[in-house]
Amino acid sequence: MTNPTHSALPFRLGTTSYIIEADLVTNAAFLADKVRDMQLVLFDLPNGPSNLPSPADVDALNSIAQTSGLRYTVHLVDDLRLSDQGTLEHPSLQKAEAVIALTRPLAPWAYVLHLDGRQVQAPTVSANALHTWRQHAVRALQHVTTWVSNPVLLAVENLEGYLPDFVTPVVAQLPVSRCVDIGHLWRDGHDPLPWLDQALAQTRVVHLHGVTRNKGEQPRDHQSLAHLAPGELDRVINRLISANYTGVLTLEVFGEIDFAESRAALLASVERCNAAFMC
Repeated sequence: MTNPTHSALPFRLGTTSYIIEADLVTNAAFLADKVRDMQLVLFDLPNGPSNLPSPADVDALNSIAQTSGLRYTVHLVDDLRLSDQGTLEHPSLQKAEAVIALTRPLAPWAYVLHLDGRQVQAPTVSANALHTWRQHAVRALQHVTTWVSNPVLLAVENLEGYLPDFVTPVVAQLPVSRCVDIGHLWRDGHDPLPWLDQALAQTRVVHLHGVTRNKGEQPRDHQSLAHLAPGELDRVINRLISANYTGVLTLEVFGEIDFAESRAALLASVERCNAAFMC
C-alpha cells in the first residue's frame, strides 16, 4: 500500500502560510499541490510590520484556489477581549473586523481565534472575576459573529498554559465552532483524546504539531511531528478517522523541513490506521 495523497484523506490536510520564506501568495502557490488548506497566519504590529493581504493579494490567492482547489483558514491577529471598561471599543475587536473584511472574498473555511483570558489565569482568581470574564468573552465573541455569514465559521482555539476546558463555558453559549490544538495539549502534558472527544462535534479545525522537551528548558511546540512517538500520533489520527472527521487538520509548523517531515508522519499514520481498520 502506498501513502494516500492529500485528496484521498478523510479530512482536509492543511498547513500554515509560513512554510517557505516568502509572502502569502508565494506560499499558497508552493503549497497548492501539497495540501488542501492554507492557514493565513497574519500579523499587524502598531507602527511596525504587517502582512495583512492587499486586495491584489486576495485576488491572487483566489486565483490559486480556483485553479488548484486550495482553500484557506484565517488566523485572527489578536486575542479577543472587551476593553477594561467592558465596552466593545477594543483594538482586538477592531482588528478582527478589519481582517474578516479583508479576507471575506476568500470564503475561508474558518476564522481561528483566541480568547484573551490572561487576566483570570492566576490560581487565586475569584469565582466572581471568572464569571465576569466569561460574560465579557461571550459578549466579545457574539459581537464578532455579526461580521461573518455564519457563526460556525468562528473556531475558538484552546491555548497552551490554560486549562483544557477554559473556553468551554464560553463556547457553549454561542453557535460557534472549536479549533482543537492537539499540540498545545501535548505541550501541557494532557492526554488529548478526552478533550478532542468533548469538542469534536463542534470542531471545524484541528491543529497538529510536535513538541520537544530538552532538559532544563520549557517544552517547545510547533515542532515537526517527527519528534512524536508514532503511537501517540496514531491515537489521534485513529480517533479522527473513526469519528469521520471531515474538517481541516492543520500541520501548524513553520519551515520546509518541519512541514515535509510532519506531512510524511501524518500520511504514514493514516496508512497505519487505515490498515488496522481493514484487518
